[in-house]
Amino acid sequence: MDFEFTGRHAEVTPTIERLARKELKKLDRVLDHAPVRAHVIVSAEKNRKCAEIVVYWRDNVFTGVAENNNLNHSIIAAAGKVEKQVLKLKEKFKSQKRQRQPAKEVAPVPGGALPLAPPAARIVQERRYRVKPMTPEEAALLLTDSEDLFMVFRDAETSKVGILYKRTDNNFGLIEP
Repeated sequence: MDFEFTGRHAEVTPTIERLARKELKKLDRVLDHAPVRAHVIVSAEKNRKCAEIVVYWRDNVFTGVAENNNLNHSIIAAAGKVEKQVLKLKEKFKSQKRQRQPAKEVAPVPGGALPLAPPAARIVQERRYRVKPMTPEEAALLLTDSEDLFMVFRDAETSKVGILYKRTDNNFGLIEP
């Protein structure tokens, strides 16, 4: 485990370094002895001593911040928070099921019928529509008299193509671009 110590308005003594190394040594075993980098930041403001520990492992970053009037207690508390995050992540890895499904469940039954796939939809060309210029009201009158479900027309006022269709509630719907 690589350590980096930073002191902000506080001196990083060998005692503080030893304590941080001892507290974070527990993580080395949990993290499978993989390359780990730890940054310990110690700061002091009046009577308040703060310790922030940031641990980098693979793609994960674990952070623990603790404040106390004694710097040793704040380092122990921050290390405890980091350890809690690491254990939570490791437990998450263990609880995920990484097993294959048995072949009995995946393979089809011998001699059994496989369900057929639905036939692919195809496009059937129908008669061609003549797009006449008319108002939507005129198109509604023509659609009422015919058995068609929709009518394509060119709006006489705007010269845009529109589609008028019969709705299930006996009204008409208008689609305009």
